[in-house]
Amino acid sequence: MKIAVTAASGQLGTSIVNKLKSIIGKENLIGVVRTPEKASHLGIEVRKGDYNNREDFNKALNGIDSVLLISGMDNPENRIQQHRNVIEAAKQNGVKKIVYTSIIGDEEKTAFSPIVKSNRQTEKDVRESGLNWVIGRNGIYIEPDLEYIDIYVKESEIRNCAGDGKCGYTSRDELGLAYTKMLLNDTHNGQTYNLVGAPITQTELTEFINQVFNTKLTYNSVSVEAYERERKAALGDFMGTVIAGIYNGIKIGINNVPSDFEKASGRPHKSTLEIIKAFKDK
Repeated sequence: MKIAVTAASGQLGTSIVNKLKSIIGKENLIGVVRTPEKASHLGIEVRKGDYNNREDFNKALNGIDSVLLISGMDNPENRIQQHRNVIEAAKQNGVKKIVYTSIIGDEEKTAFSPIVKSNRQTEKDVRESGLNWVIGRNGIYIEPDLEYIDIYVKESEIRNCAGDGKCGYTSRDELGLAYTKMLLNDTHNGQTYNLVGAPITQTELTEFINQVFNTKLTYNSVSVEAYERERKAALGDFMGTVIAGIYNGIKIGINNVPSDFEKASGRPHKSTLEIIKAFKDK
């Protein structure tokens, strides 16, 4: 069986490729990436695949049995057609199964909603493709918080607009396991899974980081408007709006959802504390 992973050179793609490689062997795995020369670290066959180019995927998915479609990073209005390029090429090549990495979120209530809405449209396209399918809705990755720790220490705080809202964080390693199982086991076909850990508040997150990294951070909750202004100034209008929208989503409970991780992966999701410890020990 040959499996293709799109956007394979990214951090999530690499995690999934490494898990798959250990189970099915590198000879049964194809990485599809926009810039093949940036994917040598994967140690597998790499084919060119730009989400904007249907013809790339007509070639890249030749001889493939299952494809993992990792959601693109473009503006929401471009993503739907980009993902359709992969879905249509999969159908044309006789691919039997497609697994899609979607996200937790609400289609209306936050500045992050346009991205969620584009993901929901791709979910619909995947369900209506005529192929076997599985959809994962990823929770928020914990890694960006941990990679940001030097900034937090400099500012002595974690500051955002999430308030007392709870978020079921996950990690790329945890997702790597779940998607590997979803690809390889047909019992998952036709399922949509929330891939999240146990929900925690920002105060709890801050305490866990303090515990593992021996820091003395406090959590400072600010208004959505103030946080959006701050993030736009730091990251530009598009990313600033998106980040503020994500934390606003946490504030209003959008990321406090039941977890299907154990159904998808065969074991309980690791605790946030375990994940933070593992990150530090890497």
